[in-house]
Amino acid sequence: MTVRISLIILMWLWSLGGYAISGSAAAKAADVKTPEEKILSVDQIVNKTNYVAYYEGIDGRARVKMTITDSQGRQRNRELTILRWDQHDPNLPKKEQRKDSSFCGEQKIYAFFNRPADVYKTVFMVWKHLDKDDDRWMYLPALDLVKRISATDKRTSFVGTHFFYEDVSGRNINDDVHELIKTTKDYYVLKNTPKDPKIVEFAYFEMWIHRKSFVVVKTDYYNNQNKKYRSYEALEVKQIQGYPTVTKSIMTDLRTKGNTLLEYSDVKYDIGIPESIFTERYLRKPAKKYLR
Repeated sequence: MTVRISLIILMWLWSLGGYAISGSAAAKAADVKTPEEKILSVDQIVNKTNYVAYYEGIDGRARVKMTITDSQGRQRNRELTILRWDQHDPNLPKKEQRKDSSFCGEQKIYAFFNRPADVYKTVFMVWKHLDKDDDRWMYLPALDLVKRISATDKRTSFVGTHFFYEDVSGRNINDDVHELIKTTKDYYVLKNTPKDPKIVEFAYFEMWIHRKSFVVVKTDYYNNQNKKYRSYEALEVKQIQGYPTVTKSIMTDLRTKGNTLLEYSDVKYDIGIPESIFTERYLRKPAKKYLR
C-alpha cells in the first residue's frame, strides 16, 4: 500500500514524550517507556514514521501562526486554521475506530487563512490519495477563483513561505529509495533518493527519526553538489489529549538564510469533522463551526 511522509506538518508530526527539541536533531529526547525495541527493516521504519506523522487521531484542528523571515531579516506574518479528516477503516464501524489502528487510508486537509487582510478567506485544500497524485485546490477570494494546483507545482513555495506544497500534502514514499545510513542511541537516520531526479530540485534528503516515537525531528535536503541547502526542524513538542504534538517548527533556506517559523495553538483532536466540508462548495463558503 502506498503511504505518505511529510515534513511539517501543517498536518502535525507526533512523538511519544512531550519533550522539547532545540538546536539540532542531536538534541536528547526524554525517555519514553516502551517495550524493548525490536530490530526493524527500513520499510518498517518508514511506515511507522508515516503513521505517527499522519494517522494518530481520526481528525484534528489547529491554529497556526507563520512568521516568514527573508534574507534581510524582514518579517511577515500569516495566521490560518487547519482541519484534517481521515478515511475510516472500512473493516470497523465508525464508532469503533481505534486511535491506535494500523489502517492508513486517504485524507483530506483544509487550510483557511485568517490574517493578514490581503489573504483573508484564502483556502488551500488537499485530497491525499494512496495510488495517484494528490488533488490540490487554492481559493483566491479577491478574484473569486478556485485554482487547481498541478503536480508540477508541488515543489514550489506554499503561499510565499519557505515550505513547498509537497511539504504540506506529503511526499509519496514510493517516489524515493530509502536507506538507513546511521543509527544512534536516539535516532534513525534515513537517506531518501528520488527515483526520478528530473522532477525534483534535490539530489536526496536525510531524515532524523526519533527511535522510540518515530517523530521526524530534522530533515536536510542536499543538491547535486552534495551541499545542504534546505533544512526542517521540530523545535517543540507537547502532549495534547494524549497525542504528542509538534507545536513549533521551522523551515530554513540555507542559501538565502530566510526561514519560516510555524507555531501551533488551540490544537484539538477527534472533534467529529465531517468529510462533506472538504469540497469546492466550502472553499467559497467555509464551515465556520469547525474553524472557530
